Amino acid sequence: MSITPESVRQLLSSEDLGDRLRGVNQARELEPAIAFELIQVAIGDSNSRVRYSAVSLMDTLGTQDLDLSLDILRDRLLNDPEPDVQAAAADCLGALKLHTAFEDLEHLYHTSPEWLVQFSIIATLGELGDPRGFQLLKEALSSENELVQTAAISSLGDLGDLQAVPLLVPYATNSDWQIRYRVVQALTRLGGADAKSVLETLANDEVEAISNEAKKSLQSV
Repeated sequence: MSITPESVRQLLSSEDLGDRLRGVNQARELEPAIAFELIQVAIGDSNSRVRYSAVSLMDTLGTQDLDLSLDILRDRLLNDPEPDVQAAAADCLGALKLHTAFEDLEHLYHTSPEWLVQFSIIATLGELGDPRGFQLLKEALSSENELVQTAAISSLGDLGDLQAVPLLVPYATNSDWQIRYRVVQALTRLGGADAKSVLETLANDEVEAISNEAKKSLQSV
């Protein structure tokens, strides 16, 4: 059976959860402008799995109308009762580079008790590319949650502010090899003489994946 706007609309309005989830998935096959219109129905669904799936599509479909997408994503970010939906909204705000939402992201980071929400906010700040994010990322480096720390390291690399290099130096000797690996990646993106100096040390790391990544970075300098 071919996928049409009407068939997707019927699935999205079904009382069956499986139908509604299929409707969100099939919306991907439609023209973006039509899919964007239909997906708004699913974003208001009573089931969090449907809302999550629908919000997750906004990173691409949201380009159809950035102002409306900002309103939709901001609403889900601040008002959705499910942390995974809030996290998906944060991801999409960064992907769409909706800088107007920065203060909302910052506020929610400080008020949400959910580590997943905090993680997604920190992870998306690098992609958002707003210079105001530097201070929040600096703060997140001291998070008690290592996943949030790791996300902050990566986002500092993406943000491209060389002030991040001295902040990352202490993490180059962290006991968690995955954190050291992220430091290599971040320093590679940041560049500069100070970053190169740390990479030269990490090129001798006992973990092969780290040393190889550092060596590859140094060869490209």
